[in-house]
Amino acid sequence: MSHAIRVEVFETGKGLYSNTVTDGRHTLAADEPAELGGQDTGPNPYEYVASGLGACTSITLRMYADRKGWDVGHIHVVVTHHKDEETKGDVFTRKITFSSTSLTEESLTRLLEIADKCPVHKTLSHGAEIHTSLA
Repeated sequence: MSHAIRVEVFETGKGLYSNTVTDGRHTLAADEPAELGGQDTGPNPYEYVASGLGACTSITLRMYADRKGWDVGHIHVVVTHHKDEETKGDVFTRKITFSSTSLTEESLTRLLEIADKCPVHKTLSHGAEIHTSLA
């Protein structure tokens, strides 16, 4: 069951691109690196997208492993992002490591399949509708 998410983003006035992001419970910073005119006071928007994909992947894998009773140890997900020079499309790459050495090839293959079932992966793979209006 999904729930509605509400996030507010507003400029801090402390730099050209510096923003504060809040969901009502957590407050985060967002900015651009200095080489792009920002002050690097927080992750840039694509770093947040990559973070969401990595966190969702880890959480999805943990839920699955726990449901199966599999000892995967600690889950480590590294996500990289770049623009494909030919297609100009976005490319996200995930590298997943489990600290447990007791996993079989079959279970590792299944865990990779499950990683593709994380909701953020599905959204990025299939796209999403975005409706924009003035408040």
